[in-house]
Amino acid sequence: MEHIETREKFDEIIQSDEPVIVKFFADWCPDCKRMDMFIDGVIEEFKQFDWYQVNSDEVEGLAQEYEVMGIPSILVFKDGEKLAHQHSAYTKTPESVSEFLHQQLG
Repeated sequence: MEHIETREKFDEIIQSDEPVIVKFFADWCPDCKRMDMFIDGVIEEFKQFDWYQVNSDEVEGLAQEYEVMGIPSILVFKDGEKLAHQHSAYTKTPESVSEFLHQQLG
């Protein structure tokens, strides 16, 4: 999963004409560390898509702009638009993340 460190890189990535998956996280977040323990299996299941992560504390204003009120959150973008958003309360298990992505991406 590639780490996004700048607003410019984020803006470039979400312009993709294929769906891209972006995980918002923070270093201090215990639920993010829990997600890190299972996310590799989900990434493998959806390996046909590009995965990225952004630390919401590093890229100022990005989380607010995309209504990321809790972390970790999984967002799907295509052509610069947010297509889907799984809020933190629903990202606690690999099954919930996988189910969300199946619903959004087929």
